[in-house]
Amino acid sequence: MNQDQLKQLVGEAALAFVQPNTIIGVGTGSTVNCFIRALPQLPFKVTQAVSSSEASTVLLRELGIEVLDANAVEKLSVYIDGADEIDHSGCMIKGGGAALTREKITAAMSEKFVCIADESKLVGTLGAFPLPVEVIPMAAQAIMRRFALLGGQASLRLKNGQPLVTDNGGHIVDVRGLGITNPLQMEAEVNQWPGVVTVGIFAQQRAKVCLLGTAGGVKTLTF
Repeated sequence: MNQDQLKQLVGEAALAFVQPNTIIGVGTGSTVNCFIRALPQLPFKVTQAVSSSEASTVLLRELGIEVLDANAVEKLSVYIDGADEIDHSGCMIKGGGAALTREKITAAMSEKFVCIADESKLVGTLGAFPLPVEVIPMAAQAIMRRFALLGGQASLRLKNGQPLVTDNGGHIVDVRGLGITNPLQMEAEVNQWPGVVTVGIFAQQRAKVCLLGTAGGVKTLTF
């Protein structure tokens, strides 16, 4: 199977974690789009969700699903999202789609984080994928200098030649060359730097389950 077929496979497998009469959290990205498009296959209708991005919100509304403001919701039964990398303890790097801040907020509201990914995303140590960090624009250069002291090579993410602007009005710094052996510690440290909105390490909000698309089918990892 190719990568698109694997994404479809895990997107459909995630339907098993959606319960009737609950509000679900929905992430961002191509794998999550497969999950959203599979929702009509359920024997009941999903009526409400909290979305982590404007792009996912559009898809959910096209299916007639009401997208709620996170402030109007006390908790979510489950959060379904992909990952750029996931290790064998359920810690992840996320933010390739620039929605990491809203993704982390939504994940923190959920009772269970179910990660859906193809097997290429499973790694022994996080960091081969560039680490995204959402920052306040005026702090971008200072934060890049701090990563240089840790041995990372940081750059500002661009779109059409200009700094990419997130749904929150922030910029994204991508950091290469880091081997993240202690995700929990690094997440806590970087989140304290002035100007950091969110670092794309998901260790506090790590996955409880990963549905991994493989050539032999969906493999379920529980953490």
